[in-house]
Amino acid sequence: MIKIILKAAENFCIHQIRLPYTINDEINNSKTFISYIDIDAKDSKTYRVYIAGENGFIQKVAQVFLEEDSSDEETLIDMLLETANLIVGSAKVIAEDDNQFTIGTPKFLKIDFLDYDYDDIKSIKIEDSELQIAIKELN
Repeated sequence: MIKIILKAAENFCIHQIRLPYTINDEINNSKTFISYIDIDAKDSKTYRVYIAGENGFIQKVAQVFLEEDSSDEETLIDMLLETANLIVGSAKVIAEDDNQFTIGTPKFLKIDFLDYDYDDIKSIKIEDSELQIAIKELN
């Protein structure tokens, strides 16, 4: 499942952000805007996907979509939720032939360290900011 979501995240970076990016396994220990979205897979498994973005990464998203150079916290939260929706929604389209699943509504959790249990995590770095994608099988 993480491979499909990462492919969707790469597409997001290529087609929306339009800046060079790298993907790595390093865990970022800085405070991030954290959201999650649940996935119900065809195989009866449920996954929780955490999307955690540093302020700088989410501000890049706000710049792309809203043309804002300096957004308030509420706007950054909205942009984080939109990012989660776009990435996981794209993953659903990518997986349509192999792993059909339904997605829930993204929910905002907090601005803090990503301290939730997860099975796998990847970081996407653009310039000097990161977005972390973690996944946890719930059942």
